[in-house]
Formats: sequence, C-alpha cells, structure tokens
Amino acid sequence: MIIMMRCPSCGKPVSHLWEEYKQRVEKEEVVKVLDSLGLKRYCCRALFMGHVDLIDTVAKFKKT
Repeated sequence: MIIMMRCPSCGKPVSHLWEEYKQRVEKEEVVKVLDSLGLKRYCCRALFMGHVDLIDTVAKFKKT
C-alpha cells in the first residue's frame, strides 16, 4: 500500500524518502541509493527493499 511514515523498529521518519528512492533505483544500484539517502540501519533498509507499492491496484476496487 503506502509506505509507513516512520520505521516501525527505530522510529526514524522515512516516508519522505520513498519517491526519490523509487526514481533513483531505476538508474542506480540499490545499496548506493540507500546509503546516499541516509538509511544506515537494517530495519529502515528492509522497510524500503521489502515494500510493494500496491496503491494503484487497490484504488481500482470500490468500497461496498
């Protein structure tokens, strides 16, 4: 769905980095992008690398 506002493990704000991460990963290596965005902890890295953006898919269905 939508990326979390904060990392659930350490509490670091991360949602503002998501758009830049998506754009840069298409051009660069994932490890370099995560390092340059300041995501040093493994919990924040796992949040970004494991996230699947499903908002467009879910938005197609109506609420009943």
